[in-house]
Amino acid sequence: MKKLFLAIVLLSVLSANAQVFQGRNDNKFQIGANIQNNANGINVSYDFGLGENISIGISSSYAIGVDDALNASFGDRIDIKGRFNANLGNVINIDDHFDIYPGLSISLKNFGGHLGARYFFTDGFGIYTELNIPIAKYNTDVLTPAEKLHNQFTVNVGTCFNL
Repeated sequence: MKKLFLAIVLLSVLSANAQVFQGRNDNKFQIGANIQNNANGINVSYDFGLGENISIGISSSYAIGVDDALNASFGDRIDIKGRFNANLGNVINIDDHFDIYPGLSISLKNFGGHLGARYFFTDGFGIYTELNIPIAKYNTDVLTPAEKLHNQFTVNVGTCFNL
């Protein structure tokens, strides 16, 4: 009976019509882990669809697991970004459940780029990952380890939701 129930659940999840990016007025909320050198933290982001393949949003990360030796202040630990995404899921057409989105961001610390991917299991729930890199740092001096937080290559991974 347990195997039959599991098979039914798996089939219903796999056959769900989960369109990842639906274009204009689409709303995505993501929450997950932020992983970088010398710190781990939390990432929260929201994206709003402007057109068939374009979205804008906001993202914020806060470094929690920071070594005390870095002497990182609140300003070093937090970053807030405005972002622009080109949602290419329907252009690449790999799967209706999959979206890949390169984009640009402007934050408190730098101007950067990101490459993200989402996979939705149902209409409302999925997973995501993002690779972020600074293109132009505002502080051009040699950065201290605390100043490098959110000002270096970072990875975000977690869950995403359709709102």
